[in-house]
Amino acid sequence: MPDNVIKLIQITIMLALLIPIAAMLVWVERRLIGIWQDRLGPNRVGPFGVLQSFADLLKILGKEDWVPPFADKLVFVLAPVIGAVCVLMSFAVLPFSPDILIADLNIGLLFFLAMASLAVYSVVLAGWASNSKYALLGGMRAAAQTVSYEVFMGLSLMGVVLLAGSFNLTEIVLAQQHGWFIQSQFVGFVVFFIAGIAESHRLPFDLPEAETELTAGFHTEYSGLKFALFFLGEYLGVTLISCMSVVLFFGGWLMPEPLDNWLPPFMWFVLKVSFFVVFFILLRTALPRPRFDQLLGFGWKVMLPLALLNLLVTALLSLLEVL
Repeated sequence: MPDNVIKLIQITIMLALLIPIAAMLVWVERRLIGIWQDRLGPNRVGPFGVLQSFADLLKILGKEDWVPPFADKLVFVLAPVIGAVCVLMSFAVLPFSPDILIADLNIGLLFFLAMASLAVYSVVLAGWASNSKYALLGGMRAAAQTVSYEVFMGLSLMGVVLLAGSFNLTEIVLAQQHGWFIQSQFVGFVVFFIAGIAESHRLPFDLPEAETELTAGFHTEYSGLKFALFFLGEYLGVTLISCMSVVLFFGGWLMPEPLDNWLPPFMWFVLKVSFFVVFFILLRTALPRPRFDQLLGFGWKVMLPLALLNLLVTALLSLLEVL
């Protein structure tokens, strides 16, 4: 079978899995938050409410897919598509196991950062094209937050690149065979993970779209399928940041040698990613939102010095061949 056909099949399978996963994450989040807050959570549609996401999807698709008459119609429609496509494109370079990978790029890490940068256009264009002051303010705040935290995210990963000697994500995983990078790059991981929360607009950094702040932020004027695409991008973003955390700092599909043969590599990868997804959800129940000036101040006054210090120390120790 030609390689192009094989790649096309892999892409189709990945899309067929990722979109339902994003829908199921909504149910998982609501169910876990219900448990942690000592309430039931979704429990009406299907056993344990497992079909609640499907019911919500039918409800959203049944709503009028309205475009405001005062909006820029073409940009208004394209904005949510850009966000969802950028997140889905990032999954193409992720190595889920030694054999499950769509594009083994030498610049895989740079490709991930490029897609994260392009996703900013989604929220900016959504806010601008809505021709609404609340949506525009939400889009501007989202742009400020995302662009700021992209700087720290990129710097936090340079230590990993120094240790692995490559931007290829598969080679970064294989470089952790004798020890995960979380041991020597703990500060880099903390900076990356916090930046990932801000990039995916998740609590406590969901200020651009927090209901108590600016109605619904940049997607105030959206409904129906276009609104669902924003939600798809958000939950896929949670999964993507969890996957990248595992690949870059926790050995990807690798496990310590005594445990390595217990499960296939792909299952180890899934278990690690599941842990981080649950941690994302736990943050939503545990932390309050900061003010927006506190959010940006924390980034430039704390995150940036930490990322630069981590890079400097890693480079120095690598030069002295300590790491």
